[in-house]
Amino acid sequence: MAGLFVLGVIVLIVIVLVLKAIVLVPQGEAAIVERLGRYTQTLNSGLNFIIPIIDRVREKVDTRERMVTFPPQAVITEDNLTVAIDTVVTFQVNEPERAIYGIADYIFGIEQITTATLRDVVGGLTLEETLTSRDYINRRLRGELDEATAKWGLRIARVELKAIEPPPSIQQSMEKQMKADREKRAMILTAEGTREAEIKTAEGRKQAQILAAEGDKHAAILAAEAERQATILRAEGARAAKYLEAQGDARAIQKVNAAVKASQLTPELLAWQYLEKLPELANKDGNTVWMVPSQFGDSLEAFARAFGQKDVDGVFRYEPPAVSRETKEEADQGRDEDWFDMSTNPELARAVAAANEVANRPIEDPITAAANSKSAKQKPSESAPASQARTSNLDDDVAEIEAAQPADSDITSQLTGQNGIVPQQRDPHQQ
Repeated sequence: MAGLFVLGVIVLIVIVLVLKAIVLVPQGEAAIVERLGRYTQTLNSGLNFIIPIIDRVREKVDTRERMVTFPPQAVITEDNLTVAIDTVVTFQVNEPERAIYGIADYIFGIEQITTATLRDVVGGLTLEETLTSRDYINRRLRGELDEATAKWGLRIARVELKAIEPPPSIQQSMEKQMKADREKRAMILTAEGTREAEIKTAEGRKQAQILAAEGDKHAAILAAEAERQATILRAEGARAAKYLEAQGDARAIQKVNAAVKASQLTPELLAWQYLEKLPELANKDGNTVWMVPSQFGDSLEAFARAFGQKDVDGVFRYEPPAVSRETKEEADQGRDEDWFDMSTNPELARAVAAANEVANRPIEDPITAAANSKSAKQKPSESAPASQARTSNLDDDVAEIEAAQPADSDITSQLTGQNGIVPQQRDPHQQ
């Protein structure tokens, strides 16, 4: 019975010793092992074995990257202003044995070194520089901490200034200054916007005036050209009308002359007509006295002897000459419909169509004209050829119209040929 008890105690002691020899280290941690109170080894994550009773695990160290926030620290700037700055430090334990045996509390050591370094760095900067130099302060703090904590087995990954809080009075002054700066910038932007708007408005007004002047110029040119063409056409029409009127008078005289010849008038009839007209002459206003010469009968006798022939009765009688066939046809012709043809001359119609085409030709685009005028101002040497080109274009249009119009002699000949009238010279004997 006693033997079984002893055996059970021995088995229990063996089990306890085996359990003491097994050490399980979680992932992201490291265990510091001491043998008889002295550091022997560092156990990594996983299953590890140690000598029971002799070896013991002193402490487990977290080897993951850690982030520590420190409370705000009062720091005095170069311009003697106190600001409160709180920092955030990110670090990692690379050598756990140094972190345990190198310093009693490495987090407290990091805080103190951070505060001292921060006061050293910010003490050389003004408040404005402190507020705008976060990157510079972060680099300085990281460099100082990394160098100071290297012997503790720590690696400083990052240092950030969480907040920089100046005194309330300074904050109010800064807010007023920022407000004044914003108002200043707003006023400047408003003034610049107004100036740009006025400049753009003036430029637009200038371009509008230029385009209006260009339009008036083209309109005046086209109006002058249209008036010139209208004046030319009216003058040609008046000239043709006068010529037709003269030809009509000539034709009327020809027909009267032909009718007189064809009627074969005798001196007796002419004398009778003369005697009939004498009372009418006497009845004219102002003709109170009318005298007939005594030798008037002798004059008629001499006229009869000169142009008449003496018949068997001893009386001188006038025998009219024979009437030619052409004179009879001229006297018998009663209508000249072809001569009074009023249809439009094709040449004149083509001339009017050419003038209308030039008048309806579109004017140059105002935007293109403005761009051309602007480029002409920038390049004075090229402006003269451009204006000469526009002048030559206008001259070409005028030349085209003049070429389309028939000449004066052509119009006269066309009118004459169209109406079938040939100018004839008056025969003095026929008159």
